[in-house]
Amino acid sequence: MLTEILAQVSRAALQGEGRDEVLQGIVDCLATRLPVALASIILLDEEGTHFVHAVWSGVLELDAPAGAPGSEPWPITKGAAGRCVRTGRAQLLTDVDGDPDYVPGHDSVRSEYLVPIRHRGRLLGVLNLESTERDFFSPQACLVFDAVAAQVAGAIHLARVVHELELANRALRESSMRDGLTGIANRRSFDQRLAEDWDCMGREARPLALLLVDADCFKELNDSLGHQHGDECLRELARICANVAERNRGLAARYGGEEMAVLLPRHDLDRARAAAEDLRREVLAQALAHPASRVARHVTVSIGVAAVVPAPGMSPHLLVSAADRGLYLAKASGRNRVRAGYVRSRTRAG
Repeated sequence: MLTEILAQVSRAALQGEGRDEVLQGIVDCLATRLPVALASIILLDEEGTHFVHAVWSGVLELDAPAGAPGSEPWPITKGAAGRCVRTGRAQLLTDVDGDPDYVPGHDSVRSEYLVPIRHRGRLLGVLNLESTERDFFSPQACLVFDAVAAQVAGAIHLARVVHELELANRALRESSMRDGLTGIANRRSFDQRLAEDWDCMGREARPLALLLVDADCFKELNDSLGHQHGDECLRELARICANVAERNRGLAARYGGEEMAVLLPRHDLDRARAAAEDLRREVLAQALAHPASRVARHVTVSIGVAAVVPAPGMSPHLLVSAADRGLYLAKASGRNRVRAGYVRSRTRAG
C-alpha cells in the first residue's frame, strides 16, 4: 500500500500545473487511499513563523484550518501544528480532547498525527492527518505517514522550482521585448505588435495609425551636453510616448536611435494627428534643455503620421513607409511639427 501511495503522490506532483494543484492532488490522493477522515497540508511563510497556506481533503466538513484562503496568518505559537513546527518533530495526538494545544476543527475527530514537511533541513510546513478513531495511528501507520511527508516535501520543492523557472522564463521573455535604455517596447516587440494589429484591424475593417517620433537635432544635443543628458532626454521622450499610447490603447516602442514609434489601433488620420499634437506639446512642456538646437532652446520633436485600413494584398510596411514620409516632411518644413504621410499604393506583401 505504501508503494502505491508514494507512486500516486509522485504522479500528483508531476501532473499538477502549479503548487496549489500539486498539493490538492496529494491530499486528495491521501484522503482517497488512506482510511483517514481528513488529510491536509499546511505551509509556512518564508520566515517560518506563521502558517499562511493550506489545502485539505476528506469526508469531514472542516472549519477552515490554519492558513486557509481568506484566513489570517496563523502563528506557530498556537495549536498542535505549531508545536510540530516549534519542536521539529512529529506529533501524535491519541486523544485530541486531552491535548492542551489541540484546536478543534470538527467534533468527530478523536486522534491526529502531524508530521514536519522538511526539505534539505528547511521546514516547509506540516502534513496533518485526522481520524475519527482513537487508536488509528499505530506505529506502522505512522511510519507510512512519515514516508508520505518526505515525498510531499519533494513534491513541494519541485513545484517551487518549476514556479521559479517559469517566473525566470517570463522575465527573460519580457526583457527580450523591452528596450534596455528607455524601458518601453523594443523594435522586435514593435514588429510583432504591428503584424498582430494589422491582421486584427484588417478583420474588423478598422484603421490602424502609426506615429514616428524623432528628437530634433539630437546629435547636437549629445555633442553639447553629453550622452548622459541625451539618454535622460530619450527616457523622458519614451515616457511621454508611452503615456500617449496608454491613453489611446496603443503601443510605444523605441524604433531606433532617437526615434520612437507609437502604434494606435482604431485611429483614423484625424485622431492620429490629434494624438501626435498632444505628444509634441507634452515634449515642449517638459522644457528639456537643448542649447544647440536650431529649432528652440528646448528639446522638440518632429512627428510623421499615417493611417490606413488594412486590406487583402496590403503589407504593413506601407503604413511604416507612409509615416516615414510624414516624418521627412515634418523635418523638411522646419521641425517641431506634425505632418501626415499617405499610403501610395496597394502592393502585395512579400
